[in-house]
Formats: sequence, structure tokens, C-alpha cells
Amino acid sequence: MFYTTDTNRHRMQHDPFKAIVAPRPIGWIGTKGRDASINLSPYSFFNVVSDDPKIVMFSSSGRKDSLRNAEETGVFTASLASRDLAEQVNASSISVPYGTDEFAIAGVTPKRGELVDAPYVAEAHAVLECRVTDLIQPKTLDGGRAASFMVFGQVVGIHISESVIRDERIDMNLLRPIARMGYRDFSDGGTDVFQLTRPNGG
Repeated sequence: MFYTTDTNRHRMQHDPFKAIVAPRPIGWIGTKGRDASINLSPYSFFNVVSDDPKIVMFSSSGRKDSLRNAEETGVFTASLASRDLAEQVNASSISVPYGTDEFAIAGVTPKRGELVDAPYVAEAHAVLECRVTDLIQPKTLDGGRAASFMVFGQVVGIHISESVIRDERIDMNLLRPIARMGYRDFSDGGTDVFQLTRPNGG
């Protein structure tokens, strides 16, 4: 099958694009508004983009609350979405009016960052504290702008739960990060973890 994206005539029940670009890690983004309200939302358009310095990115489809807060305050957190918290991650994805506390809806505990004034999920096995470095609305081929906004943040602090550390490494079988596979499908890192060594030994 082949189809062009300007027509989207793919003969499938749902657009397969997101299922092809998978698995996608989930950034569980915590922010605080200027009005002191707190927000928690999962983003499957999320990833690391640099190791030196450490920079991550989440992309908001439209101007959502996480984007607004990160833009206004210049900070956000990314709590790791793990299998044991999957139901809470899903609960926090609900669409609610601005200022509604999704931490309370999801039944998780907000905790203020050590270095940034943004909340994170206290129950999460790992957390990244980030300061916004850039905000981009991508260009399109026709000279327009995409409907999404990319928020880049430099990681200034990292929390890791001692419970998932074994032999001075994070044990992925214990961490079990969940990822979006497309449609309503998700995977977790604990079902089939295997190792590969790169040809150059890296």
C-alpha cells in the first residue's frame, strides 16, 4: 500500500502514521501557572533531543495548558510514565478547564521541584526538572505553520528512585516505562528487554 499524506487515502480505519512512528515515550509533563494552579498531562510526542547538554522536547497539539504554563513560567517537569502508574497517566489525560488539578484527578501526589517551580509526580520512579530553552511552531511545505508547538527544555535536575537501581544501573525490568504504540495500544519496557552491543563496542 502507498498513499500520499495530502489525501490521507490509506483505506484503514485510523491513520497509521502514529502506529508507524512507535513506540513513542510518554512525557508526563508537570507545570504551574502564573495563578499558582498546577497541571499534569501526558504527551506521547516527547523525546530526548540532546545529551550535551541534556535537552528534552514535548509537542503540544494546539495551545494546551502545559504549553501555556511552560511558556509563561519557563519551566516544566517530566515524570516517567511507568506500568504501575499507567492508569494514573491515563486519568490525567482528561480534558478539563484551565486551572483544574489533574494530580488530584489522577490520585497522585504533586511535589515541587528542587530547582524549578513546577510540580512533579512524587510516586514516579524518575523525574526530569527542565528549564525552557526554546518554543517552536514548525513550518510546513506551503509556508504555513503546523498546528503543534514544540517545547524544548534543558534538564537541570534528575530524580531516580532507589527502588529501581540495581548494580549501579536502572533496572528496566523494574522501571517498565510505558510507550504509545498507536491507536489504543501501549507497551512497557518490562515485557521483553534484550541487549545489543553496537559494532564499535558502544
